[in-house]
Order: sequence, then structure tokens, then C-alpha cells
Amino acid sequence: MPSFLASSTDATELVTKLVIQIAIILIAAKLGGEICKRYIRIPAVLGELAAGVIIGPYLLGGIQFFGLPAIFPLSTELGTIPVSSEIWSLAQIASIVLLFFVGLETDLSLFRKYAGAAVLVAIGGVILPFLLGVVGTTLFSPVDSFFATEALFMGAILTATSVGITARVLSEMGSLHSAEGVTILAAAVMDDILGILILTIVVGISTSGIISASGVMWVGFKAIGFWIALTAGGLIIAPYLTKFIDNLKVPGAPIALFLALALLGAGLAESFGLALIIGAYSMGLAMSKTDLAQRMIDPFSSIYNALVPIFFVVMGMLVDISAMKESIILGIVITILAIISKVVGSGIPSIFAGFNKKGAIRIGVGMMPRGEVALIIAGIGLSTGVIGQDLFGVSIVMTVVTSVLAPIILVPLFRNNPTTDSDNAS
Repeated sequence: MPSFLASSTDATELVTKLVIQIAIILIAAKLGGEICKRYIRIPAVLGELAAGVIIGPYLLGGIQFFGLPAIFPLSTELGTIPVSSEIWSLAQIASIVLLFFVGLETDLSLFRKYAGAAVLVAIGGVILPFLLGVVGTTLFSPVDSFFATEALFMGAILTATSVGITARVLSEMGSLHSAEGVTILAAAVMDDILGILILTIVVGISTSGIISASGVMWVGFKAIGFWIALTAGGLIIAPYLTKFIDNLKVPGAPIALFLALALLGAGLAESFGLALIIGAYSMGLAMSKTDLAQRMIDPFSSIYNALVPIFFVVMGMLVDISAMKESIILGIVITILAIISKVVGSGIPSIFAGFNKKGAIRIGVGMMPRGEVALIIAGIGLSTGVIGQDLFGVSIVMTVVTSVLAPIILVPLFRNNPTTDSDNAS
């Protein structure tokens, strides 16, 4: 057979296998999400994550049924990542869409109104979780130093807060625009930004071996400087981009160019040593003030609903349950510390911001779920080799427990004494 025909056959087989894999991932995502949403009444994201674990290479995906090849065989082409490069790349694109959409939905006017309180809550919700994550990992795992990259990375994972999970609960309770609700959402987004910046610093330390104060300051300065420059630049050009896009006559041009902006921002961030997701979020935030953004929320949500579940399923596929057996104690410790650190770390500062005790508890619990950003950070840690399957599994357990527990506690907290934006928080 001529060589070019052989290559063509190989390419066809690769594409055939890939489209079947994507189809199975989407079906598993929606079935898992539906079961959790309809019958268990917990966020659909947890069902998508569980579906990934089930169909992943460590469970059903790695088994050959009836002599047929495994659907998701264990792959070694990406080192510590057990899935193929094609599936992993698709998951990364999905994470870019996720963070761009979060930025796009951000209300900057509410950010300004509750900026002071949100900053205090966000800082407390980052510092205490990071410190407890580092200490807990060092004391209850083979890590022998508080400055070990594994310990620093677990601290970074604990800083995250899920905007999506808390927002959905508050919306269903009619408390999205309460003083506590707006503060939680604003602080949660700030937490994610700070957490991603901490992630950038930790990754910089792990790749360069720098642990000096000056080295950390330089990595942090570069990360914050680029994020500010990218966001500010986006805000400046957003009106001109909007005018340009509005004048286009090609069908589907706005949604295609919005997706291009998300990918471009992510690529620029990665080229400057930041995570892809911070660039995507910055571009979404920059476009959020435009009229076009409000018109594009619904159309872009179609892309979101189709792609983002793929990310969560693939994150679940990375979990090796057998590797978690030796880290069960660490998993319990980290989960407890994750709960305490957010409730206390975000709750106490909210008292100083003028909220009463009940308001402080609401804010602390509202900041508890880790959700999508924690999974993104954990996935980056696994893909770069900073953490292994054991710590990645611990991160998954912590994320699931906090994401399930927070809505259960939040509902009665807001139902018993709902507030509105006009209420006096103190």
C-alpha cells in the first residue's frame, strides 16, 4: 500500500475513534448531570465528574469488552495525564470557554458597590485556606517541607471558590441580589483571580526552582502585571471591537469572534507564563461591559453547555481511585481544613466589613464550594507533574464534598431570614 494511503487510513482511524470518544463523553456528561440534578438534587457538575471517573481509563474505559479495543485506554503520551492528547486538548478548550463565560457574566457595577467588603472577604478566603492547605499537606503526607511545591500547590487548590454553584443556589432562593449574595459572588471571583495568580507563582517556582522572596515577588509581579495589562487593554478596545463586530454581515460572526477572543486571551496568557484560564477570564471581563456581551450571553451559552461538561468529565477520567487508598487520611484532613478555612477565613472579615453574625456565616458558607476552578488548578498540577495521582484524588474528594455540602447548608440559612440588596447588613 502506498505510504500516503497508509497515512490517510491512520488519520481516518484516529478521527473515527475521537468522534466516538467525544460522543460517549457527552452522553455520560448529560446522563450523570441529569441523575444528580433530578434525583439526588445536587449540582450537575458533580454528576459529570462522577461519570468521568466511571468511563475513565482506570475503570470501564480501560476494559476491553467482547475483544474490542478499550474506548479510553490508559495513555502515556502526556506523561502523568492518562488520556490522549486530543481529549486533553479538547478539555482545555472547554475550560477556556468556561472562564470566558464567567468573566462575560460578571457585573462590574455590583463589583464596585461591594468592592470593599468583597476585597476583605476574598483576602481572608485566600490566605487562610492557602496556609492550612500547605500545613495540612506537609503534616499528613510524605512532603517534608512547607516550601515543597506539592504543599504549595495544595494550598493554591484550596483558595478557589465556585461562582457557579453558589450563584445557582442564591438565584433559586431569590437572594442573588442580597447584600450577602452580591458580596459572595464578587469575593468568589476575586478569590479565583487571586488563586490563579498564586497558581502561576507556584508553577513558576516548580519550573525554575526559585523559592527566594525576591523570586516569588518577581513571578507575582509579572503575573499581576500581565493580568492588569490584559484586562485594561481589553476594556479599552472593547467598544471598538463591539462596533466592528456589529458592522459585520456574515452570519454567526459575533459568536465566532467571541470564541476567538477567549482563545486569543488564553493563548497570550500562556505565552507569558500564566494559566490559560486567566487570559480567558480577563477577555470575558473586558467584554462584559458592552451591549454586545449582553446580547451574546444566550447564544454563547449554547457553546458553553456543549463544551464545558466535557471538561468536568475529563477531569473525572484523570482520577485513579486505587491511588487514593494511601491518601485517605490526607483526604479527610484536607476536606475538613477546606471547610473551616473558607467559613472562618471569609466569615470573620465580613464582620469587619459591617455584616452581622448571621450574614457572616452566610458569606463563609457561600464561599465554601470549590467547584470548577479547583478542578482546573488540580488538573494543571497533574499535567505539569507538580502533584501526583494521590494528591489529585485528594483534590477531587475535597471539591466534591465542599460542593455538595455548601448548597445543603446555604438553603436553610437564606430561607429562614432572606435579605434584599436594600437591607442593612449590620
